[in-house]
Amino acid sequence: MARQGFDNDQYLKLQSQHIQERIAQFGGKLYLEFGGKLFDDFHASRVLPGFEPDSKIRMLAQMKDSAEVIIAINAADIEKNKVRGDLGITYDSDVLRLIDAFHSMELYVGSVVVTQYSGQPAADAFQARLEQLGIRVYCHYPIAGYPHNIAHIVSDEGFGKNQYIETSRPLVVVTAPGPGSGKMATCLSQLYHEHKRGITAGYAKFETFPIWNLPLKHPVNLAYEAATADLDDVNMIDPFHLQAYGETTVNYNRDVEVFPVLAAMFEKITGECPYKSPTDMGVNMAGKCIYDDEAVQDAARQEIIRRYYDALCERRQGRGSDHTVYRLELLMQQAGVTPDIRPVVAAANEAAQRTGEPAMAIQLPDGEMVIGKTSELMGCSAAALLNALKALAGAGGHGVHLIKQSAIEPIQTVKVKYLGSNNPRLHSDEVLVALAASANQDAKALAALRSLAALNGCQAHCSVILSPPDESTYKKLGLQLTCEPRYQTNNLYHR
Repeated sequence: MARQGFDNDQYLKLQSQHIQERIAQFGGKLYLEFGGKLFDDFHASRVLPGFEPDSKIRMLAQMKDSAEVIIAINAADIEKNKVRGDLGITYDSDVLRLIDAFHSMELYVGSVVVTQYSGQPAADAFQARLEQLGIRVYCHYPIAGYPHNIAHIVSDEGFGKNQYIETSRPLVVVTAPGPGSGKMATCLSQLYHEHKRGITAGYAKFETFPIWNLPLKHPVNLAYEAATADLDDVNMIDPFHLQAYGETTVNYNRDVEVFPVLAAMFEKITGECPYKSPTDMGVNMAGKCIYDDEAVQDAARQEIIRRYYDALCERRQGRGSDHTVYRLELLMQQAGVTPDIRPVVAAANEAAQRTGEPAMAIQLPDGEMVIGKTSELMGCSAAALLNALKALAGAGGHGVHLIKQSAIEPIQTVKVKYLGSNNPRLHSDEVLVALAASANQDAKALAALRSLAALNGCQAHCSVILSPPDESTYKKLGLQLTCEPRYQTNNLYHR
């Protein structure tokens, strides 16, 4: 396991306490805009070693009796079948996935709100589908002059035209499949309607990054900029907080830019704005749970380099841009890092140069470097996995075979003869299945299989772009993977 630097138990405790305090501040009703990923926040787990990917949803589950969820989705995203890049599913499908995930944690999903609705047929069909499933659906409409025409927005012709979402619990979490879904506007519209009904309610924002009480150029905050390099998000000192309190805190450009508008809306709705700065709006306690800053900084530097290699590969695949790569190079310069801080890069590339074939390097928790080479039986990523598991289990070195060739050959036959594959080499997931089958009869194979969890957090690098099955397996195992931006072949088409 990689060196830890974040106290996850303290985070769960402090975060839930702070949200409860914010609910009390507003008289018992809070609309909490939830940014970022509620489930599977792997970025946070990489840059804050010790942070569990499901920490935020576990924190909410502690408050399940007092919380309910509203999921916002933009009607335009339904109409154009917008897809989540990380999951490969449409936003409307992700709404259903989110509802199932919340229900699995015994969290109450009160409703779905379709924002920017203007009669889109696909949105109508989605609403009908949700209602057939017993899920309440509300519509919010485009507002002329949003967000700057405050007088019109905060009126019966603005927020007043939106359907009032009926809620019953003190904490209302507003989340969405992705950005641009209208989470903030939904919260503010609800505040308007609550105030019209004489109900006291407040608004707060939950964003893990940037971490407001870390320095502006702290590697964790630079890693956030690296993660959003394609969006042009920029961290900055919160000028409103500095003016109000004389205290330096960090926020990001979009929240700083929109704060005067948000403050004006608050004043129009309730008569005063409860916040003096965008930092005040936040409820994030992650910065208070870092106990080893050096470990966190090292992890964040690795993440910046990892994002850089991701951008290089995406550009090579035709999915990225020069602009994103240049931004990441600038962030690397600000963080004072180069690819040299990843020993796996040199190890994989040297092995590839020596053999003339693709190679993979994995650095184990104790620093040992394990190499996987391409052979007739398996690809380099599969070979590296087996070698890493052998090393972790103490099952022997070169020449010790955990899987008999007689077990591999039938798999190759099925791949080539019956499934139409041109490549007989086993992928990483196929090798793990073969290893699991061997574990019943071989104690060393069983020991290797039981070492899989120790790969979580290990660094890995491949001398070529991995195939989707191999990349997926490495990510599922928690390996922090980078690849050189080149393919194994010169073919024009690549899967």
